[in-house]
Amino acid sequence: MPLAPARALEELQIKIPFSGTIFKLRLDELDSPRAMQRGSSDLAKLDRRTGGALGHLGRLLLTQSVPHSVKRFALASLDSPLIEESIFLLSWLGAVQNPAPEFRARTLTSALARASTNANLTWLSLIRAIPGQRVTLSLGRVHQSTRRMLSQHQQADALLAAALKIPSRATTPMPTPEPRAVVSRVVSLKVSHRSDPLSVTLVEPANRSNGRLVLVSHGLWDTPTYFQGWATLLASNGYTVLLPRHPGSDTRHQFLMLAGKAVPPRPEELALRPRDLLAVLNAAASDLLPLSHPVATDRVVVFGHSWGATTALQFAGVKPGDKKLLKLCSKRNEPARNLSWILQCSWLKAIHNSMVSDPRVIAVAAVSPPVSLVFPRGSIANLTGRVLLVSGNRDWVVPPDPEAIAPMRRARLSGNQLVLVKGGDHFNLRPGDNADGGLLGPLLLAWTNAAFAAGPAVRPRLGASPLLKPQSWGTANDPIRDVTTLLVPSTSPVSHRRS
Repeated sequence: MPLAPARALEELQIKIPFSGTIFKLRLDELDSPRAMQRGSSDLAKLDRRTGGALGHLGRLLLTQSVPHSVKRFALASLDSPLIEESIFLLSWLGAVQNPAPEFRARTLTSALARASTNANLTWLSLIRAIPGQRVTLSLGRVHQSTRRMLSQHQQADALLAAALKIPSRATTPMPTPEPRAVVSRVVSLKVSHRSDPLSVTLVEPANRSNGRLVLVSHGLWDTPTYFQGWATLLASNGYTVLLPRHPGSDTRHQFLMLAGKAVPPRPEELALRPRDLLAVLNAAASDLLPLSHPVATDRVVVFGHSWGATTALQFAGVKPGDKKLLKLCSKRNEPARNLSWILQCSWLKAIHNSMVSDPRVIAVAAVSPPVSLVFPRGSIANLTGRVLLVSGNRDWVVPPDPEAIAPMRRARLSGNQLVLVKGGDHFNLRPGDNADGGLLGPLLLAWTNAAFAAGPAVRPRLGASPLLKPQSWGTANDPIRDVTTLLVPSTSPVSHRRS
């Protein structure tokens, strides 16, 4: 017996918090001005009070054609874990009644597939294709979600407030060498783990190289261009800097994805990205890159931002695991849930094949890394280098409390350090092409200098002394403070439960 066709959506409801009021809109009332005038929903009543202006605006917006690129993107992304996780988060804000109990990961994309058979696909016909009688959106849950996001910055605010009360210690500045001229170029590198060559930006001192190497990994839908400032600052101080472009999650991939010509990043990128770093390091060691000066590749420092910071930590030996992913990804009310979980939970299928560690890494500067789920307790046991973790107290994408402070309570015992930036968000910590390295430039240069100067003592170990000595960083408006010594057990008033 054939299945009955899915019931077309008839009504949208918006549930107002506290008052319990529900604002109703019937979709058939948008068919024509006459239908709106005859309607009985809350929208129809408001429309009559505005002389038909409100209904006209609604029809104008919802009868616009859906861009073909949007349709292609959604259809191509049916099996994307990243899209599934995004819809899972959105589903918490609303529900479909009769017959579906809630939005499923495929609800919207399946609706699009059905609706796309129409010659002119509009936003209204797409909404109507959602199976069920009505959709209810809860503004109360939006409010609850907003409060949860705000709470994930409380520890960072408290730690920064405490750190800023501590008088800055006078430090004797290290002699600063005369800045060197810098040269930059982009080369192509054939790699075995990708079908296309890897694009690598080389940034070097024009002369007087110190022979030391730094790698930089960019974040999701970024490029090396966004981190040229760090590379320029380091190269002007003698370092050679290599910045690979991760093709499965860079800006070009984002452009193709939004144009419907590519799917969102696959879980496999979790392993491919550190393999990009490995390929670049091996190429430098084998003289396969046209470097102007010889470099030592047995001891390297790695920088990373966002997903690139997670990549850098993997490359330094932090082992991903699925224990927290399996336990927490399905819990929509988990207090530590944040926007970065959309990305972290999408990595589940590839987690056991993503261990890419290299003992040549002696130190990592990880800026805003999503780590709370992908790196379980004990995952730093094989860490080959020291970690400087940097987070902003205004980062809403990778919030500091669950993603930086909680993990660093344990990691600090091995000589790793946590630095917080007042006013730092997920994007203003990137340097762009500022030759001075932007807000974090001096801090990262000092970290790199200290890592190479430490010799064998740079390796993390229980009770290790910090590489960076107490000092004020940043500016008067955007102070940067090392809060490692202020991290306290989870029973403290400024801490959450252990992640």
